[in-house]
Amino acid sequence: MQGTLSKMIARLGDVVEYALPLGDERLPLNPLIGKALSLNFTGRILCNSCGRRTKRSFAQGHCYPCMKRLAACDICIMKPETCHLHLGTCREPQWGKRHCMIGHVVYLANTSGLKVGITRESQIPTRWMDQGATQALPIFRVKTRRISGLMEVALAETIADKTDWRALLKGNNEAIDLVERGAQAVAGVSDSVAALRRQFGNDAIASAEADVLEIRYPVTVYPQKITAFNFDKNPTVEGTLIGIKGQYLIFDTGVINIRKFTAYEIEARI
Repeated sequence: MQGTLSKMIARLGDVVEYALPLGDERLPLNPLIGKALSLNFTGRILCNSCGRRTKRSFAQGHCYPCMKRLAACDICIMKPETCHLHLGTCREPQWGKRHCMIGHVVYLANTSGLKVGITRESQIPTRWMDQGATQALPIFRVKTRRISGLMEVALAETIADKTDWRALLKGNNEAIDLVERGAQAVAGVSDSVAALRRQFGNDAIASAEADVLEIRYPVTVYPQKITAFNFDKNPTVEGTLIGIKGQYLIFDTGVINIRKFTAYEIEARI
């Protein structure tokens, strides 16, 4: 099979089920665990937006002009608290209204440890599977992306907002009592919540009534030593597939972050 990479498609089940998009094709991955698999970069990178060939990939799969033009590539996507739609300076106001002026969730997850994060309500539980979380719990529901970013900043003063990807791929972190940690987190940001409600309205932030979600990944064995593959340095990734977690394929020879190489044209051989 051959085509351009996109992030892996994950479906929640007893164990997460993965498929690798290659252009319009989908390669089911769970049946390949324990088998030899090679991914060969053809040398072509095709912009995820306009389709033109680009020497480098910007903002996960875009050519430089699209990276500079699209709202989806603006800095506020990485730092939602800096959303500037309300200032009238969004690159694509209509896109911003569809993606940012909608309900978001602020959550706690167990990845390489406890972390705080945000996502659109429609991206639950996909966001958690993409991050390799083994546990997740929504703690707030908010009206907009900007508010969720401001809440994340407040929570990040005491809770990590990033994952140690190497630790993630060495095994599952010990289980965390997310209900208890969530109650502590909510109490710790009560002043911030009150201030944001005064600024955006009492209905801008609500407590999330939800249960902890437990997630299991198809990994037969975790590597003791992490070696990361990079198509820009070596066009061939091959070995026996021993697991999948988050957006990482885990081989007996190393690991690769599929999302990092969005828009790279790849030939897959089993």
